[in-house]
Amino acid sequence: MAVRADGAVVGSVSGGCVEAAVYELARRALAEGRPLTESYGVAGESADDPFAPSLTCGGELDVFVQPMRRPASGPVAEALRVAEAARRVGEEAGEPVALVRVVRGPAAVLGAALAVYRDRHSGTTGDPARDSVVVAEARAALDQGVTGLRDVCADGTTEFTVFVESWVTAPRMLVFGAIDYAAAVAAVGRFLGYRVTVCDARPVFATPARFPQAHEVVVEWPHRYLARTPTDERTVVCVLTHDPKFDVPVLVEALRRPLAYVGALGSRRTHEDRTRRLRAAGVTDAELARLRSPIGLDLGARTAEETAVSIAAEIVAVRRGGGGAPLSTTDGPIHHETVRAVRP
Repeated sequence: MAVRADGAVVGSVSGGCVEAAVYELARRALAEGRPLTESYGVAGESADDPFAPSLTCGGELDVFVQPMRRPASGPVAEALRVAEAARRVGEEAGEPVALVRVVRGPAAVLGAALAVYRDRHSGTTGDPARDSVVVAEARAALDQGVTGLRDVCADGTTEFTVFVESWVTAPRMLVFGAIDYAAAVAAVGRFLGYRVTVCDARPVFATPARFPQAHEVVVEWPHRYLARTPTDERTVVCVLTHDPKFDVPVLVEALRRPLAYVGALGSRRTHEDRTRRLRAAGVTDAELARLRSPIGLDLGARTAEETAVSIAAEIVAVRRGGGGAPLSTTDGPIHHETVRAVRP
């Protein structure tokens, strides 16, 4: 949430539960010119004030508010500008950066901020030795693309807590097979925040006009394209051709990489034939166990769009550790611990 000095507000923190209280906290931080932190819990937890703002859905929330003066400058503004550039332009532009702020500790360092890149940093906590520890912690988080709190102790006595906010390039979705299903998958992939590439060896099908939601359309044999393309543990691969001359070579390549998700379209019969061909190509049982085939969750999907939703649902379930069951039939936590922390 951003609150201007004139009272204008943009964004939200909790979806409505504590917005009014956070707004007042931000106004106070602006008036006092210093960072402030406040904690909020569920209804009825405050014995002193029964009307205190609370999280009606349960849980606890710590809110850190940091005033910024105009013109916006310094490491906070710098990191936010880099993050915005990466968000607008996507995976091919924007340098990964971690925005680090001291949110708990001595008053002298509270609110200190650094913008940490992989090869440099700007900003300071006021002490070079302390900065080196903070920068090391931030780079470890940036390498993993994660955001969170880290406790830091630079001199063995003074402890403080930093909030590391990692801004990395968007994760990739590689869609192999320029069929109608691929157009729907590209659209839902872009909606989920992936940088989407559609690849097919057949130029008559692989055209930007057929896939307007893809960030790029590549005409090349899928396995050759994947072999020369950098991927990471956030990358999603969807093989939709259900043609063995395309499927098998690209799946051999994909299943030997540490990818987030590998799925292949096709019937049960196609899956059995594909599995037999993959084994013949030397794919191990452990590698085959990573293949999601037939691709998607059982939603009863028939249309291309419904199938794309089915595929997207499985990708989210794998990424977040969900089981895919209706929430009305479960009694556990709605939100699972993140399996792969990603911030597109």
